[in-house]
Amino acid sequence: MKVLKNLKYTDSHEWVRIEGNVAYIGITDHAQSQMGELVFVDLPMLDDEVGKGDPLAVVESVKAASDVYAPLSGTVIKVNEELQDNPGAVNEDPYQNWIVALEISDPAEIDELMDADAYEAFCQQEE
Repeated sequence: MKVLKNLKYTDSHEWVRIEGNVAYIGITDHAQSQMGELVFVDLPMLDDEVGKGDPLAVVESVKAASDVYAPLSGTVIKVNEELQDNPGAVNEDPYQNWIVALEISDPAEIDELMDADAYEAFCQQEE
């Protein structure tokens, strides 16, 4: 299981890369390996406003469909449209292939996310 030190994580297996007031969000290596090969990604609409914990997108694999939850409150400002044609890119490199970018509306929520060490410990407890 690959976990990048420079990212933040949620207990629902999303990763977050903060760049200024923008949060790039994807699913973790652990999540994609549990799901198997992704065959479809349902992206949100631009300008959608979401609260922390709200469903943000849906990823479907040959095994199941799973919600991707908003790790932070904000407004959708970018979606990774490349995933429409190649959802399997998430399996190839889940940290390079983000799903959605939010303009963060409550920066204090960042402090509630796990760092890499905490996320690794969380995954070990789940097993």
